[in-house]
Amino acid sequence: MNEIGTLYIVATPIGNLEDMTFRAVRILGEVDYVLCEDTRTTQNLLDKYNIKAKTMSYHAHSSGGKESAIINLIKNGNNLALVSDAGTPCISDPGVLLVSNIYKEFGSEAKVVPIPGASALVSALSASGVSSAEFTFLGFLPHKKGRETLFKKISQGNTVYVFYESTHRILKTLDSLDKYCPNFKVTIARELTKQFEQFVKGKPKEILDYFTVNSDKQRGEFVVIVEPE
Repeated sequence: MNEIGTLYIVATPIGNLEDMTFRAVRILGEVDYVLCEDTRTTQNLLDKYNIKAKTMSYHAHSSGGKESAIINLIKNGNNLALVSDAGTPCISDPGVLLVSNIYKEFGSEAKVVPIPGASALVSALSASGVSSAEFTFLGFLPHKKGRETLFKKISQGNTVYVFYESTHRILKTLDSLDKYCPNFKVTIARELTKQFEQFVKGKPKEILDYFTVNSDKQRGEFVVIVEPE
């Protein structure tokens, strides 16, 4: 019986392609397959570092058959790397389902190895000036059902809350924060590691007014950090 393969959880840049570790480059060049959220996005990264690797798509809409095929590859001794389009896989990311099922399949024999690197969550907190001794990470907020309930929870909490938000909902989110916790302190980390990286701090209404007036700043990817009064 073949020794089972290893699944490496490889962090990739969240914007600036120079934010790759030496170890991540080496691992991506050594594995039998790289599992990608979007093969085209990952190929750009591989090309930059001249990594010749076989890629295979794996994302939120992948079938159970794709997952079974991946587990069979590992069972047959293949080493795989899991990457997302940006940042650390399995953090608010569908890759966690694959990892969970690998542990179910192989139990104590499972070989899952983290290759740490860029993370929007950690990057935002590190440069925010906000204490991260204790915080709650909410990932991406729900689009509709349960959304307002979460804002009520934030308003009643006594810890820091951190979550991701998109271009299309950032104004709506700031409006909700102003409604439920108008006196809280908010830090918006926008376009981290990219050309137009920006940190904006203030009360929800102040930040809402800023982004409303500066509509060009509404574009990009956002990390929202909320501090209680």
